[in-house]
Amino acid sequence: MVRRSLTTPSREGMINIDALVREVITEAGIKDGLLTIFVPHTTAAITINENADPDVQRDILSHLAKIIPQNPHFHHSEGNSDAHIKSVLTGPSVTLIIENGKPQLGTWQSVFFCEFDGPRKREIWFQIIAA
Repeated sequence: MVRRSLTTPSREGMINIDALVREVITEAGIKDGLLTIFVPHTTAAITINENADPDVQRDILSHLAKIIPQNPHFHHSEGNSDAHIKSVLTGPSVTLIIENGKPQLGTWQSVFFCEFDGPRKREIWFQIIAA
């Protein structure tokens, strides 16, 4: 398993980690297989979505904020229940196919680290299974 650190700049955001994904695959020297990307945090997530238009990320974050606002009426005393709920909806991991040493993503797809309770220092874990 490979672990990498990431410092997030704001309370909420979607950070493109495609370069980091390619770097991990290259360093592993794997031509074909599967890559699981996992975040060990309960207020952050990993997702795959469009990267061609940054409005897509803004729309995702905006809509999540509308349906799950940062609300002082949650029972959890830390004030970040909205972040926990958002991470449940987006999920802690994704699995990618590796072919010819490259992650297989659709034309418009990118891998994003989703921060819902930053800024923080976070970890991303990578596990590759060779074919």
